[in-house]
Amino acid sequence: MHDEGGNGDEGGAGAGMPIGGTDQAFLALERELTVLLRRARAKSGEMARAVHPDLESAAYGLLARLDEAGRLRATELAAYIGVGKATMSRQLRALEHLGLIAREPDPADGRAWLVHLTQEGRARFRAVRDARRVAYVRQLAGWDRGEVAQLARLLHRLNRGVDG
Repeated sequence: MHDEGGNGDEGGAGAGMPIGGTDQAFLALERELTVLLRRARAKSGEMARAVHPDLESAAYGLLARLDEAGRLRATELAAYIGVGKATMSRQLRALEHLGLIAREPDPADGRAWLVHLTQEGRARFRAVRDARRVAYVRQLAGWDRGEVAQLARLLHRLNRGVDG
C-alpha cells in the first residue's frame, strides 16, 4: 500500500534486522503509515465534502464518532479525537450551523451539553460511509476475510497504543 514499490524487506537482511544501525521493519512501518495517513487525509476531505460541501475534513471524524456513540459531551469528543476544547467548540458550531448536529442539555449535569447527529446529519453521514465501505470491499476483494479481520485487529491495537 505504498507508492514506491517494494515491501521494506530488500537486501536479504529480513524485516526487523538492523542495517547500519537502523531497524528496517520500523522504517518500512513509518513509510507505509506515512502513505496511509497522506491518503487518509485526502480521502477524509473528499468524504467530508460528500456529506456537505462546506464541511471541514477534520469534522468527518466527529460525525463518525457521534454515529457510533450517540449522544456525547463535547469534552468526551475532544478527548477521543485529541483536540482542545476551543477547537472542538469551533468544529461543533460549524456542524450545528450546517444542520448536521444538535445540542441538548445533559440531564445528568445541567451545566453541560450533549451533542448528537440530527436526522439529516445521520442520513448524509451514513450514505457516505456506506459508499466508502463498498469501495473497501472492492479494493480488498482479493484478500481473504481473515486477512481483512487481522488488519482491522492490528490497526485497532495500534490505535489503542497511540498517545493523542
